[in-house]
Amino acid sequence: MTRHLVLLCLTTWACASPRASAPPIATPGHVVPVPRVPTEYDVVIRNGRVLDGAGNPWILADVAIANGRFVEIGRVEARGRTEIDARGKYVAPGWIDVMDQSGSVLPRSGLAENKLRMGVTTAIGGEGGTPVPASGIPEYFAMLERQGISINFGTYFSQTQTRVAVLGRQARAPTADELTRMRAIMDTAMRHGAMGMTTALIYPPSSYTTTDELVEVGRTAAQHGGIYASHIRGEGKEVVQAVREAIEVGERAGMPVEVFHLKVAYRPGWGILMDSVRQVIEAARARGVDVAADMYVYTAGGTGLEATIPSWAHEGGADSLRARLARPDVRARLKRELETGSPGWWNIVEAAGGWDGIVLVNARNPANAKHQTKTITQIAREAGRDPADVAWDLVTQGQGRVMAIYHMMSEGDIETALRFPWTSIGSDAGAVVQVGVPDATGLPHPRSFGNHVRVIARYVKEKKTLSLEEAVRKMTSWPATRMRLADRGVIRVGTWADVTIFDLDALDDRASYERPTEFPTGIEWVLVNGVVVIDRGRHTGAKPGHVLRGQGWRSTPATP
Repeated sequence: MTRHLVLLCLTTWACASPRASAPPIATPGHVVPVPRVPTEYDVVIRNGRVLDGAGNPWILADVAIANGRFVEIGRVEARGRTEIDARGKYVAPGWIDVMDQSGSVLPRSGLAENKLRMGVTTAIGGEGGTPVPASGIPEYFAMLERQGISINFGTYFSQTQTRVAVLGRQARAPTADELTRMRAIMDTAMRHGAMGMTTALIYPPSSYTTTDELVEVGRTAAQHGGIYASHIRGEGKEVVQAVREAIEVGERAGMPVEVFHLKVAYRPGWGILMDSVRQVIEAARARGVDVAADMYVYTAGGTGLEATIPSWAHEGGADSLRARLARPDVRARLKRELETGSPGWWNIVEAAGGWDGIVLVNARNPANAKHQTKTITQIAREAGRDPADVAWDLVTQGQGRVMAIYHMMSEGDIETALRFPWTSIGSDAGAVVQVGVPDATGLPHPRSFGNHVRVIARYVKEKKTLSLEEAVRKMTSWPATRMRLADRGVIRVGTWADVTIFDLDALDDRASYERPTEFPTGIEWVLVNGVVVIDRGRHTGAKPGHVLRGQGWRSTPATP
């Protein structure tokens, strides 16, 4: 016999399977049949402490998943084809890495094991742009979809890519015609699904770009709903001015602004400049500028050793740089500029407190590998040479980009920035092609394996800088909101079922500067679009990730 209830009791419909048809419509006073509860879901997660990602306290609940999405939250009567007992564990939305470097790795290996094993289910890359030209983005995305990826992935397109395509590595402003061509390239990239425009303004040839040029190309990205995300022009004593420039670009171009890997890399400014950055950003937000920042939670950054060379010496590319470094008069000038500064160049040697704060980690040359893990000061002392000459010789002898770690930030500033409600979490690191092999940047840095776990292990559990709910919000709903991913970042009926299940007591980021590729502990299960990818800490081999495209792709009419 069919059971009936009055319409007011039909509160369970939202939890029904998405396969079910629309509920019948009733008029007041009439009765309608209760929808039949499905007998089986794809996955049911039982008895977990469910953190919704929006910053709310956890609830004790089951979570059911079907067709890749959350379909029921609460007491789930139906069984799952896969059942996960999360008793005593926390069930959170999958973590989002908003400053990723996996764009060139995923075509070679879509597993992204180091990302997933630290709870990351979605990565947004593109600080340096896409690994293909703007016209190649559709095939690049299609290839990722054909081959399969284990995480969700979206990417920006770099303004520098438009510049190099038109101007090469020349240190000059574009003509009006050249600027039109640059804007056309950005338009193509946005229509093909890029999420916005990036810059890396400490690196030539990006550093040759003026604010006005950024605004003009940015206006094209803005027409397609793009975000302006920037490795700003300086992160040391000039950091406040550099943040102001990023805000100016976004404000004039009409686009949101994301400050990549927010930091104060200048010892005399520790404890001072970070609050000045806060004031500038919050003043901009108060007048309606959509600006925020992301960060990684380590006191050392990592980049190429060539960053220690003033920008003007890089014009023309690597061969031109080597030719200049071979001249004693050029070296003498460069050494003077380490003391005096150089227009358009951020002095990263000063930021690191001198050569003693710079550690060689990838020499890209077997003959120089013996120097890895040593400071430039130590290498120079052993050779009886000037540290600058040692560093620049390492650059010219490298068979690829020579990488270094720069110790230049303070724990106090990390804690201060984490407390800003508008900061999210990005690793500035890529997926690895193979476990035990450095990521595509060639940079062995612990952030590649531990960054997101460290947010909780160190800054929630150990230092109590953040509540658990706030830390999870910064890695889920907030970055999803920033990136306009409306159906991710929360555990809510109807959204994509990206899930990270962790044991808070066991959660520990084990990667260190000495052992940067140690996997964390405490990440038990990870699901991407409803499919188990990490099962009790092991990768299943599944590749259910989606390519995430920007708003310009959605607004572009389909071709016949």
